[in-house]
Amino acid sequence: MRKAYTLSRPQKLYVVCAAIFITVLVIAEATASKFFTAFDLPFTFTLFGTDFDSVIMTAGVIAFPVTFIITDLLNEYYGKAGIRFVTLVGMAMILFEFAILQVAMAVPTASISPVPDEAFGAVFGATGRIIFGSITAYLVGQFADITLFHWLRRLTGGQMLWLRATGSTFGSQFLDTLIVLTVAFAGQLAFQEILAITLFNYGYKFIIAITPLIYLAHWIMDRYLGEELAEALIHEAEQGGAPG
Repeated sequence: MRKAYTLSRPQKLYVVCAAIFITVLVIAEATASKFFTAFDLPFTFTLFGTDFDSVIMTAGVIAFPVTFIITDLLNEYYGKAGIRFVTLVGMAMILFEFAILQVAMAVPTASISPVPDEAFGAVFGATGRIIFGSITAYLVGQFADITLFHWLRRLTGGQMLWLRATGSTFGSQFLDTLIVLTVAFAGQLAFQEILAITLFNYGYKFIIAITPLIYLAHWIMDRYLGEELAEALIHEAEQGGAPG
């Protein structure tokens, strides 16, 4: 009898990272239509000709920063091929999410449903534009992140993890945020409001990116893999090899 196939530690770790990435990505898409007040300001300031007395962000931004932490980790250990595959799977799952939501909105609502049809449609009906904008922004942002990460890795000779992690995020996430909000809410919000919310969301994402979370995750992965295997994976990723 043939012995059952056993996943290696790098393979298990790749699956876990991919699962976290896709989960938070889908959650971010589903919750992005809600705006919330992050905090009130003690003063009113003018940004792009619009007055603000509070910082407003989309609910999708709560989960989304996890995706670029995972992106940097997959870049580090599995290289361009590893993260590009997860990026494409993530895009496919966004489309799958959209298809399921269309079916869920189309089926008739039962009379005993605690959520009426109008409320369900108001929440998830806006998701179509958000998903279209997200797919465009997602591809632009992800591939910009991947390109910047590996360019900074070569520039620094594999040193200064913080620089390639934050530097790649700094450029890619501004593009991602601006594109998705413009496509999703153009015509509903003034462009000045879109720009302002873009900066609010971007500021939050960047704060997450510069926290020590990437180093904590890096340390956990190194402990799980073992120093020798972790270094071998990182070296292989630097050389552009396929993950083992």
